Amino acid sequence: MPQKISASDANFYLGFDGGGTKTECVLADADGSVLARAFTGPSNPLRAGYMRAWFALSEAADCVLGRQKLHAAHIGGISAGLGGAGRSGVTRRATAFFEGGFPNARVRVTTDLDIAHEAAFGKGEGILLIAGTGSAALGRDSAGHQVRAGGQGPWYSDEGSAFDIGRRAFEAVVRADEGRGSATELSKHIFEFHQSTGWGLIRDSIAKNPDDIFPKTFPLVAQLADKNDAVSRQILSDAAASLAGLAAAAANQLGWHDREAPIAKVGGLYGHSKFFDAAIDAELKKALPRAHFVPVEISPAEAAVRMAIQTARAKGNAA
Repeated sequence: MPQKISASDANFYLGFDGGGTKTECVLADADGSVLARAFTGPSNPLRAGYMRAWFALSEAADCVLGRQKLHAAHIGGISAGLGGAGRSGVTRRATAFFEGGFPNARVRVTTDLDIAHEAAFGKGEGILLIAGTGSAALGRDSAGHQVRAGGQGPWYSDEGSAFDIGRRAFEAVVRADEGRGSATELSKHIFEFHQSTGWGLIRDSIAKNPDDIFPKTFPLVAQLADKNDAVSRQILSDAAASLAGLAAAAANQLGWHDREAPIAKVGGLYGHSKFFDAAIDAELKKALPRAHFVPVEISPAEAAVRMAIQTARAKGNAA
């Protein structure tokens, strides 16, 4: 029979960063040293669905544990930052999922914005501007007061996100095809990019799950913008202005109208297009002239695993 693992032997920790496109999982020891990491599919339950999210989280955990020949009972703490966890129902279900699979773990479920802010600023103040499948700004001042702008979902929020950019790319192709908009290189490449022969399959895929199409179109728009396609550049220019508007809204809520504002940029849209990166920085400087950019030294998943260690120690001391 396998040896039973007691809670006192559960000296390893997991941190998860789960979004609408991918999940990152980090395994660390009690000193915070990263032992393994893995990437799997989306785990935002509101966008991917609960079963798909649980599968992605389980697969990522199994991967890092397997590399170190560990078992679920070795895990003493878990911190998971998940898209959609701002809703109490999502938090409860995710907490129950982790507690059911990791018998010795103290579990903390929060939002992906919270762990990204932790990665950028620790306990300090600043504005996080996240741009990935969705988009949002999270601001926190030195007193711990927290505000948020955006991140309410793709249908009436998430301006400047990969979803928004991809949707606008398809709109531009339709308008160009119908003679209602400017010609664009997007028309020549968008179907091949999605390995489709035309509108039929693409239309069905968008109707079934737009997250499988719209966000994944961003790299094509970024590539064509850097090759001077005017329509792609306009889409990204508008996205940059929208992202800067989110940061400015957070700054206004904090009362940071005329003071320096530390800003950190986190998410999959950064670093793929020189044109887009420059446009975002220019729009941020226009919206917040005294802003200064803070480099992010660790990934949100690494910040999450540190939070897991802190939470486990705090609860252990309280006990």
